[in-house]
Amino acid sequence: MTLKACKKEEKMNREFQKKFKFKGSITVLTQMMVDPAATEKRGGAKSLPLRRGEILDVIQFTNQEQILCRNSQRRYGYVPRAVMLPL
Repeated sequence: MTLKACKKEEKMNREFQKKFKFKGSITVLTQMMVDPAATEKRGGAKSLPLRRGEILDVIQFTNQEQILCRNSQRRYGYVPRAVMLPL
């Protein structure tokens, strides 16, 4: 990674930690796939936009209804557990 890309990544990580009140380092627990039969949804303030069949990195299992994930564009947000499938 170049110095500019590294600084941009650090800035995005700080913003993520501030927005979601996340403490500690960001580690990927596992990867999961969005159900191909699920409806596509736009993202909101803290929710991640969903695309059918997309592979997401799981950052944290927050509660029974939602998972904190990161998509391929390195954006973070909550995703409903109901639309997630294990790989």
